[in-house]
Amino acid sequence: MARSKGVTIRDVAQRAGVSVAAVSMALNDTGTLSEATRLRVRAVAEEMDYQADALARGLRRASVGAIGLVMRSLDSLGEYAPQGVDVFTRYIGAVSAQAMDRGLSVMLVPDPTRRPTPPLALSLDGYIVTMPHVDDPVVALLERRGIPYVTLGRDPSRPEFTDWATEDEHASFRRIYEHFAANGARSIALVRGTDPNAWNIDSEATYRSWCESAGLTPRVYPSAERAGEQGGESVAHAIVDDGVPDAILCHTGRQAAGVLAGLTARGVSVPERTMLAAASDSEHTRHSRPAISSIELHAAETTLALLDLLQARIAGEPSRGPVLTTSRFRIRASSRRAQQGS
Repeated sequence: MARSKGVTIRDVAQRAGVSVAAVSMALNDTGTLSEATRLRVRAVAEEMDYQADALARGLRRASVGAIGLVMRSLDSLGEYAPQGVDVFTRYIGAVSAQAMDRGLSVMLVPDPTRRPTPPLALSLDGYIVTMPHVDDPVVALLERRGIPYVTLGRDPSRPEFTDWATEDEHASFRRIYEHFAANGARSIALVRGTDPNAWNIDSEATYRSWCESAGLTPRVYPSAERAGEQGGESVAHAIVDDGVPDAILCHTGRQAAGVLAGLTARGVSVPERTMLAAASDSEHTRHSRPAISSIELHAAETTLALLDLLQARIAGEPSRGPVLTTSRFRIRASSRRAQQGS
């Protein structure tokens, strides 16, 4: 994938109708420009996505032996070390170690569309973008800059884009529903996140399709990812008020832990009255009482595929994706009914 030259200071000066020196003064907050001119020049630079860092400009066309990793779910949370959520650190650790084996460094980059952008962020050889959103501005930025990238999970806005890898989520979710059904569930509720990514969109589609095939009425309860356990607990009360289902699947471990707390507060026993599972393992699922059944993602397998896809894309080779990897459903006490088996 060819890299674009990028916007120069002269381009900004021409668009703003000022001298190159005036652009430099406006961006560096020096000189005697009027405030109106300074703000206008900065607005033009922002609109043109101009990066003033000299080193970044010098490296724009060179290979630096480093790739970027953007965690869009963490950008949405507004925090990069959510307590008890270890799935992201597993991805970060796996891709960093595997990249080092290939002679690459990994730079963790918070949302690069937010200012100030780290100076080297737009000079990296390529990017892995995890769980891109609908019309994701990070994807738009990389496209605009001609920077090669791949995604963890499909881009919901670009069905033609195939350079992505993820666990086979369709198979994972169906495995949970079949487990619930085998243990006597005739009504199942889904607690899903609200981030506009394929994880949330596709999992609800899988759920509704499974309910239709099984003759069940779907019950979907959205809960924002950043609401965490508190959000899950609130949803649990809404679920109970609507009638306790035989089973509940939550997208995240934090949601599941909150749902468990809310059910317990309402006197609903798990798993005797209703079974509970999560689609992402975490400290919350492992340490809850009862421990919560959950999907254990194999980060290393997925990140290997992502690195293969990215290096091929950097080299300008045809797409080899998408790649679906495997996951494991760990059945724990929250969905194990001994009298019916597991």
